[in-house]
Amino acid sequence: MLLLAPGLILWMQISREFGHFPEFLLLQEGENFTTYCNSSSTFYSLQWYKQSPGGSPVFLMLLAKIGEVRTQQRLTGRLGETRKHSSLHLAAAQLSDVGTYFCAGHSALEAPAICPKPHCGLQ
Repeated sequence: MLLLAPGLILWMQISREFGHFPEFLLLQEGENFTTYCNSSSTFYSLQWYKQSPGGSPVFLMLLAKIGEVRTQQRLTGRLGETRKHSSLHLAAAQLSDVGTYFCAGHSALEAPAICPKPHCGLQ
């Protein structure tokens, strides 16, 4: 059973192969939040997704260039210089931001199996 007090946001983070993260994080509205994706393999490309409670995963952004920084509204994604680390920063959290945030990456030696259209080209 999930209970949220007014002004609080529940964050859930799932990571299967990229490290260990807290399963839940409580934030107050307006607070900033950053989560990380780490791998021992080099990424060819990395995608960030959000899954709202009871919903399907929704594509947020694709990062494919060394050191790339991409901003969309209150989200900023970064791909590290080594292409083994990425971060996703959310500014001024709102109740609509509740969900599970996760990354999916492809190693530099593999062609991407899934690429959300129209984001398949390396820009």
